[in-house]
Amino acid sequence: MSITPLMPVYPRCAVRPVRGEGAYLIGERGERYLDFASGIAVNLLGHGHPHLTKAIQDQAATLMHVSNLYGSPQGEAFASRLVANTFADTVFFTNSGAEAVECAIKTARSYHSSAGNSEKHVLITFNNAFHGRTLGTISATNQEKLRKGFDPLLPGFAYAPFDDINAALDLVDDTTAGFLVEPIQGEGGIRPASQPFLQALRDICDKRDLMLIFDEVQCGVARTGTLYAHEQFGVMPDIMASAKGIGGGFPLGACLATEKAARGMVIGTHGSTYGGNPLAMAAGQAVFDVILEDGFLDQVKATGERLRGALEQLIPNHDGLFDSVRGMGLMLGIKLKSDSRAFVAHLRDNHGLLTVAAGDNVVRILPPLNIEQAHIDECITKLSTGAASFTPPEA
Repeated sequence: MSITPLMPVYPRCAVRPVRGEGAYLIGERGERYLDFASGIAVNLLGHGHPHLTKAIQDQAATLMHVSNLYGSPQGEAFASRLVANTFADTVFFTNSGAEAVECAIKTARSYHSSAGNSEKHVLITFNNAFHGRTLGTISATNQEKLRKGFDPLLPGFAYAPFDDINAALDLVDDTTAGFLVEPIQGEGGIRPASQPFLQALRDICDKRDLMLIFDEVQCGVARTGTLYAHEQFGVMPDIMASAKGIGGGFPLGACLATEKAARGMVIGTHGSTYGGNPLAMAAGQAVFDVILEDGFLDQVKATGERLRGALEQLIPNHDGLFDSVRGMGLMLGIKLKSDSRAFVAHLRDNHGLLTVAAGDNVVRILPPLNIEQAHIDECITKLSTGAASFTPPEA
């Protein structure tokens, strides 16, 4: 048998972590890595955070899982906390970001079908988006690398250039249900939308009674210095997908919606065996205990500004490789003039710095939100020495 026991769908590198300490991962040979990837924006409190760890341990010893046939005091409490701190009136808990987006798609379509307008089912999405790996979420992107080999895909999506409001509005017709957009594209290259673009989407949704869905799976949960990124644009969605950092490393996602948007989500329309179980709710509550502490979000903004400033000062010293810095808070990207994946591998294998490649030749910098100045200094040193020793691959 030639196939590996783990289905070979990931191009796994030689790093094999067995332990984590704060902002560091430790491999099975004892090697240490500065983790500015954070499990792709998941471990937002780093590794082994005492409050999160204790909450999971205590809940595991009490009650891990019951089905959603029964009442959920744990789920009700965390949902109420999300409602109290966001635009939303109601929450559905999932196990992943893709599931949260799937729920958001169903919520938008059910909004219209519940009023007898089932022809309004098309969601307008945006080029280079990443919404997940399910059949529904790959149908919501135009990226061929995600879609290849999985035809026939699901109908009901149209695609416009990101941040191009005229192109988006040109697609609106009597079949349009709404828009699905990342306020900041993550995998697409750490590309924030412009405020006028998001506001114009909000305006057309209000005018035509359409649903505005924000995918904040990567940019949400304090990553940009506000609880959710859309707050910094002053534009509220009707529906939002959240995941990644919401569980601090425990698999957890959520679909948030206004009461109006969720009018079609009634008994029997959706479900999840594991979604919102007591163990997941304990993890989510522990994360929110920390990020809602007075001063935490301000600290994320201040840390992000210091890190961004240090990255920008680095560019002139390596202007043959680095082009610019983009992003918000601690969701930052360095645009390269060379192959970002090769540079990410070079940093990892030769300088002990973990980052993440993205589209548009961008290196994603996604550290834990509780990093200190010493971690920033170490990151900049590793980036600088890495850039000086990097030989770009031949085109």
